[in-house]
Amino acid sequence: MINIAVIDYGLGNTKSICSALEKSGVRVSLTNVRDDILLCDGVILPGVGAFSHAMDRLISQKLDGLIREFVGTGKPLLGICLGMQMLFDQSTEFGVAKGLCLIPGQVQRLERCDGSAEKLPHVSWSGISTKRISDWNGTILESIDSDEDMYFVHSYYAKPANSSDVLSLSRYADLEFCSTVKHNNIYGCQYHPEKSAVAGLRVINNFVTICKG
Repeated sequence: MINIAVIDYGLGNTKSICSALEKSGVRVSLTNVRDDILLCDGVILPGVGAFSHAMDRLISQKLDGLIREFVGTGKPLLGICLGMQMLFDQSTEFGVAKGLCLIPGQVQRLERCDGSAEKLPHVSWSGISTKRISDWNGTILESIDSDEDMYFVHSYYAKPANSSDVLSLSRYADLEFCSTVKHNNIYGCQYHPEKSAVAGLRVINNFVTICKG
């Protein structure tokens, strides 16, 4: 049985994530203990709330360096919602705040391209899409249909510096944004797979499969 660690730093839908992982038949540890994290087969970084507050929590518990060290092992890491956003260089939420700098790019506020107002946060079942479904083979989106609906709750989005890191796109009004990212052994979902019904559980199952190697 493989082991997956869900990083416990006081923020995130950890109960739902752990429950989804347990349905996949893995041993789950909700932990901030160094050895538990480094010795596991995969790590999930959850997150809800403000970017800078979440980063401060990671830094205060020395988890920022530990996450980078885990990524250096080559084993899979999955960031969910704010957990995905923190993988990037910086965020403009409440001023500029530095992220984990694991994926080049920055986090920006959701805004319509024409500048007109739109309700935030973006709380919706929205589709995730790709122009080439074959790009999803062997990733966390394996066997997911393009335009499959996932559950979103967010006011900011990550904008990768490299288009090759974008695994799926979604829409907010007239803005197309990155909703799933892949950079080497790092994955991120702006949506909540643990709350996205059957399709979301398939994303979790795919991550487990990747962790099995």
